[in-house]
Amino acid sequence: MGTADLACPSLESLASKNEFSIEGVITQPDKPRGRRMRMQPPPVKVTAERLGLEVFQPEKMRHPDAIALLERLNPDLIVVAAYGQIVPASVLSLPPYGCINVHASILPRHRGAAPIQWAILNGDQQTGVTIMKMDEGLDTGDILAVRKTPIHDSDDAQTLHDRLARLGAGLLVETIPGYVDGGIIPKPQSESDASYARKIVKDDGRIDWEEPASKVKNQVRALTPWPGAFAFMPEDARRVYVKFWEVEEIDLAGSPAGTVVRAWHDDFIVTCGAGALRILSIQREGKRRMSAREFLSGTGIREGMRFE
Repeated sequence: MGTADLACPSLESLASKNEFSIEGVITQPDKPRGRRMRMQPPPVKVTAERLGLEVFQPEKMRHPDAIALLERLNPDLIVVAAYGQIVPASVLSLPPYGCINVHASILPRHRGAAPIQWAILNGDQQTGVTIMKMDEGLDTGDILAVRKTPIHDSDDAQTLHDRLARLGAGLLVETIPGYVDGGIIPKPQSESDASYARKIVKDDGRIDWEEPASKVKNQVRALTPWPGAFAFMPEDARRVYVKFWEVEEIDLAGSPAGTVVRAWHDDFIVTCGAGALRILSIQREGKRRMSAREFLSGTGIREGMRFE
């Protein structure tokens, strides 16, 4: 059971191993996307069809027809990864070995919908993947296995997502045999160490230039590619939306936060509450992503202007 890109490597790993037989793939229904709102299949459906696996797309997992489908498939174990729906108790208890989940954090830290983004936003030095036995709580089930990875300064949400997806896939196929034969004993999570990674919304990308440069840089990294860290620049008595793709923290002070203190060739620097950021790539609304040099040569940005 999965929907998003994070789940695809896990599905591929399961399908590649002879010891596993995939009885079916359950994913969310196709949804309209893009400017023309054309119906698009979820990534897991695309992957499953490429692998020749049968795909089912119930509207809600709680619906009696969805439960009946699972009863007909009669799985020994259900693997869940980035499914995007609450799995009801009637499903959790259906297979003999229950349901296990691939979660992109070191539980109990960053339970919830956006563990990758919040790990970067919080300045964590490492993260990882956890394979857990699911219960009715939100990522509260007993832990079967954990694999860790450092968060590099060059990581953004996309690069970290891709690495964790691969780590999770490898750990999943290593963990299932030991879990099923009783060699892996599930370990309860520590509630005192738990934290919650709520869903990211577009407004989380709005930059507060009064924050330290280190925090704004983490915001840019954590929210790339979506929703993006953004601000507004003045232009001809109006405010223009700009998205920051890549920045570099530098030690510079002396001007009000959000002030452009350098805008020459490819040297584009904006102050923060503490320190400053060198802008490496940026995107104006309605335009493509540009290097600092391209952006400065094509706009009226001047030293002394302030981003809002």
